[in-house]
Amino acid sequence: MATTESAIASAEAHSAHNYHPLPVVVASADGAWMTDVEGRRFLDMLAGYSALNFGHGNRRLIDAAKAQLERVTLTSRAFHHDRFAEFCTQLAELCGMEMVLPMNTGAEAVETAVKTARKWGYRTKGVPDGTAKIIVAADNFHGRTTTIISFSTDQEARADYGPYTPGFEIVPYGDLAALDAAMTDNTVAVLLEPIQGEAGVLVPPPGYLAGVRELTRARNVLFIADEIQSGLGRTGKTFASEHEGVVPDMYVLGKALGGGVVPVSAVVSSSEILGVFRPGEHGSTFGGNPLACAVALEVIAMLRTGEYQQRAAELGDHLHHELGLMATGGAVEAVRGRGLWAGVDISPSYGTGREISEKLMGRGVLVKDTHGSTIRIAPPLVISKEDLDWGLEQLRAVLAR
Repeated sequence: MATTESAIASAEAHSAHNYHPLPVVVASADGAWMTDVEGRRFLDMLAGYSALNFGHGNRRLIDAAKAQLERVTLTSRAFHHDRFAEFCTQLAELCGMEMVLPMNTGAEAVETAVKTARKWGYRTKGVPDGTAKIIVAADNFHGRTTTIISFSTDQEARADYGPYTPGFEIVPYGDLAALDAAMTDNTVAVLLEPIQGEAGVLVPPPGYLAGVRELTRARNVLFIADEIQSGLGRTGKTFASEHEGVVPDMYVLGKALGGGVVPVSAVVSSSEILGVFRPGEHGSTFGGNPLACAVALEVIAMLRTGEYQQRAAELGDHLHHELGLMATGGAVEAVRGRGLWAGVDISPSYGTGREISEKLMGRGVLVKDTHGSTIRIAPPLVISKEDLDWGLEQLRAVLAR
């Protein structure tokens, strides 16, 4: 069996350096815990950026996948299969919508939402061809395709990939006045994360999402909520938009929809909006495949019980209370988030986010840094209170002087 050092050396030699992972090599996982190639256990406090909301190796999801593996895994959309209609119906109902357009990755779903909004703008709103504009927020993270990084403000993600796709305008996140001023007759959509994850788990000011909903409705503009990270239970609600009683025109979903088993994403909206597509105008070989639908159907069934949302809300209150206490000691400068999701700004005098993450790894806890001094905490929703407290105790120990 490979050692940590040999596995990392091989990865460094033979894989492109598009990520900078922590020096741990995971071999197995269960629930909220992962075990490396040398038998050391680590508490997962990242949950695959919310892809693992239901934990590693969730029995219901693994059983659903195994059962489907024995039947049929892929037909392509050239044919119907017996899980597709049920998946679309159940997901539409969960979202309070009418139609679903399934894809695979979150970035694919965002690309699909962009194409949907533009096509809706031309065919339904009557925007002149080639002039559609979509407004996005600064510090956004919606994926890494060429079009998506064209409206990123993160130069690390954007640099050296031009020429960039036009048709987007960037405004400050949380600024309704700037959003209002940016709208024109050619604006077809506003694309936002209800909580900005990669930016450091930034929660918008109270009333912002409701204000976006009011502005977009008044100007006949689509409100697209990218709930790829924030949705499906993470914040204590099925969707983060619910915290302000907001229902967007379109949900963009991914990550947890595949249960940490297979990549599943989707755009969910009304029949008026998604009805703009005709056969041949958009597609995906693997999107909506039988295996993906089987796993996602089990995810939807689990969310319908409400237990995961409630667990995220209750444990999230505890998480933020404990982190708030840390913020009084000088090591933690700020804490943001909602539910079982937090961005923790570490005082630079205590180390960078990367350094704190490495120290936590040394104590058996896995988190990930972002933007220099921030660490993100997002454990699986199935984590026990005892394990969560143990993980927080390790953070206290790392920050103690």
